[in-house]
Amino acid sequence: MEIEELVLKYTLINAVKYGGKADPKAVMSKIMAERPDLRQRAREIKALVDSTVEKVNSMALEEQKALLLSRWPDALEERKGREEKKPSIEALPPLPEVDEKKGVVVRFAPNPDFVLHLGSARPAILNYAYRLKYGGKFILRFEDTDPRTKRPLVTDEVNAYDAIREDLRWLGVRWDEEYIQSSRMELYYEYAKKLIELGGAYVDLCKPEEWRHLRNAGKACPHRDAPVEQNLELWERMLRGDFGEGEAVLRVKTDLAHPDPSVRDWVAFRVIDTEKTPHPLAGSRYKVWPTYNFAVSIDDHIMGVTHVLRAQEHSVNTVKQSYIFKHFGWRQPVTIHFGRLKIEGGSLSKSKLKTLKMRFDDITMPTLAGLRNRGILPEAIWELILSVGIKPSDSTVSMANLFAVNRKILDPKADRYMFVVDPARVVLELPRKVMVKLPQHPSFPERGYRVYELGPGAVSVYVSRKDLEHKAFRLMELANIEVEEKGGEYIGKLVGWTINEARQSKLPIIQWVPEGSPEAEVVKPVAVGKKIVERGLVEPKALELKNGDIVQFVRYGFVKLASRKDNRFVYIHE
Repeated sequence: MEIEELVLKYTLINAVKYGGKADPKAVMSKIMAERPDLRQRAREIKALVDSTVEKVNSMALEEQKALLLSRWPDALEERKGREEKKPSIEALPPLPEVDEKKGVVVRFAPNPDFVLHLGSARPAILNYAYRLKYGGKFILRFEDTDPRTKRPLVTDEVNAYDAIREDLRWLGVRWDEEYIQSSRMELYYEYAKKLIELGGAYVDLCKPEEWRHLRNAGKACPHRDAPVEQNLELWERMLRGDFGEGEAVLRVKTDLAHPDPSVRDWVAFRVIDTEKTPHPLAGSRYKVWPTYNFAVSIDDHIMGVTHVLRAQEHSVNTVKQSYIFKHFGWRQPVTIHFGRLKIEGGSLSKSKLKTLKMRFDDITMPTLAGLRNRGILPEAIWELILSVGIKPSDSTVSMANLFAVNRKILDPKADRYMFVVDPARVVLELPRKVMVKLPQHPSFPERGYRVYELGPGAVSVYVSRKDLEHKAFRLMELANIEVEEKGGEYIGKLVGWTINEARQSKLPIIQWVPEGSPEAEVVKPVAVGKKIVERGLVEPKALELKNGDIVQFVRYGFVKLASRKDNRFVYIHE
């Protein structure tokens, strides 16, 4: 097979597979796999691939399929017959120490200081996936015991508790039990007292800088060996409000020689002035608040959590929490740490996203609400997360990865419509009346057609101004024409009716809309916080769409109708 033919073949296969848009990298990879002898000519081949991809991507998907079918029918049949391997719940690696009769008890424990984003969807989906795999229980637990530095987000505009619940429901994640830690304070106090009585905790009155010096030197705080009775008295004084912020903390006794200084006698409770920073739910009722590691340890035991799946960054917390379990004589849950999920060219850091001062559901944001408003399907997020799995190393994905998965799911579902950006009027003479039948979906004729009656005589159609550069082209499902400009007007000359004639003349197939088509606009996300608006005309039948409907604008991309009133669409991706 000639090199040009090989490049065209794999470009068409890739384009048809991904909704009409071939990826040069994927095409190049296929070619080099089949013809390793071409590696020495990689630069030359890449130039040929780039030019071929550009040409193929300018074609309509229907034209791509027709050309692939006419030249390499076996390739199309192979693709249809081959079952794509999607990541599945059953394909997840088995968890150790699972009671097959009882299943697992897992939890998703977000801090409601912000809404969920693509990164935080990962532990939610993975934990729930194992709940589905083994049976058992999935717990939603809001960890909100830091009203100062990680203050829960509850404002007139957004309530993070409710937003997280909504995000999980949209993902298809259903919880069996729900807890809010700020409503469990008395329980934590009870276990703190028990821990003191066991000799596993003490009240430290050292100044912070004094404590750090002792900790770093591996030395004990002078209060560490105080009698239990004295620590109980100091603890009651803490609860009574006798100490201000930084004047007293309750510490867990650990190993003062531990190689990680942060593990040495870590803080279990601290005083927070909730008159200055009241908790959104508990107000200023409590002055002494448990740290993350203490509250998590108590709750994991009481709730019967059997397996904890969380990010690698929590590995030191697992070590810290082990001391609580040892002091009480409890069995610690099996803990598995997976690597951080990074997004190429963007950030999944809550702190960074919060500084943007944008609506959390803006279509440019990588929050679940933003992705949902844009038109990303929950199935796509599931597939992406399951494909990454629970490996301990960091994983990097790009929005292009997510779009590719979403495109694959949308392609068979989304009907096709024509949209013309920067429209230019073309007048042509039709010798007879023409009934134009446009399929709702080229692969599913049973969905029906959109029918437009044109002619006979002079008719006006609108095409994108940039398409006029071709001089001659095929108006999709209508006719083949040549265009010339006369006196500021574009005049179309009929040169053929059939698609075969268009192929013989190598005419591009372009979208168009008839006279009287309504105006529409498409809002396109460009980057986080940045979007552009493209205006044009959409075919009249698109007025039958409802808010939230997702369709594909031919040769343009997938879009979601955001407002029927304004005829405004949101661009999802190509």
